[in-house]
Amino acid sequence: MNLNYTEEQVMLREQIQKFCESEYDFYTREKIVKSSNDFDTNVWKLFAEQGWLSMAFSEENGGLGFGAVELSVLFEEFGKALVIEPYLSTVVLSGTLLDKSKYSKKNELIEKICTGDMHISLAYAEANKNYDFLSSDTILDNNILNGTKTLVLNGGNSDKVIVTCTKDKKLTLVVIDSNAKGVSINSFKTIDDQSCAEISFENVKIDDDSIIAEDLEAIKLINETINLATLCVSAEAVGCMESCYLKTLEYTKGREQFGQPISNFQVLQHRMVDMFVESELAKSLLFKAMLEVDSNSEDKYKHVSALKSQIGRSGKLSAQDAVQLHGGMGVSEEMMIGHYLKKMVSIDALFGNSDYHLKKFAS
Repeated sequence: MNLNYTEEQVMLREQIQKFCESEYDFYTREKIVKSSNDFDTNVWKLFAEQGWLSMAFSEENGGLGFGAVELSVLFEEFGKALVIEPYLSTVVLSGTLLDKSKYSKKNELIEKICTGDMHISLAYAEANKNYDFLSSDTILDNNILNGTKTLVLNGGNSDKVIVTCTKDKKLTLVVIDSNAKGVSINSFKTIDDQSCAEISFENVKIDDDSIIAEDLEAIKLINETINLATLCVSAEAVGCMESCYLKTLEYTKGREQFGQPISNFQVLQHRMVDMFVESELAKSLLFKAMLEVDSNSEDKYKHVSALKSQIGRSGKLSAQDAVQLHGGMGVSEEMMIGHYLKKMVSIDALFGNSDYHLKKFAS
């Protein structure tokens, strides 16, 4: 099996690395985080110009036809730079769901996503459902929608929302305007500075042509979309883990105690070796998962669950070790290390934590 990246994939990685180094350093990111906006619209337009917003879509729908491997490359580099732009919510969750659906109006929505002119969020999570995304207390009855969704990524900035609901006891996907009558949005930020929202629907009228999918098709779309999104955030975590290791190694070589760099102390060397091993193990699981996720095999869900379970455990451990080896500087807002730990905590909780995916893998 050839595990080498193609020339095109290597060029994509180099392009993203160059962008993050020149246009999206830590201080630029901090300015965006501390601004009144949840992300930089100019950066989002640059994403569109680079073609990154078109990557995930099939060529017949106006995209570049890239797959899970290219998305993993992109998210791995995004993880290193802690990019906060809503790529996951608009392109991966909402965009790929539309791309794989039979929805008649999907092309015009995908076109606007590709140009950076539209944000769409997927409202799939509800309180007290314990990661059961196929069960919904949001009800669609006589084309009237009622219910509440929580943890809607980028929900406060979305132009449209794709909602999972129950119609005649069957899972249904509908798309509605965020400013429709009866829709109320309460935005907030998560621990890693991502924008989320709780969205309530009170007697919202739904047209028949707003229904994307029903029953088995809707279930398949949600399962495949969440599986791909789980792979993407896991790739993001791999990027974070690699950066934690490299930045910690660099810091310990420059930090001196007792007249020598603290990297010379054997106990610290052991900790950094552990970080390296955990990073490489996660990377190998990522390779397996991204090669399988686009297949028709049911095992693709198991491979992603194995990866996510490992990421949830080793990702936080690596970030915690990095913070500890940096000492007091590790928890300061002025260094990236503490922000990596926050990102790892957030990724572990997203789409099912480590324990959830371990049980899912074993079942």
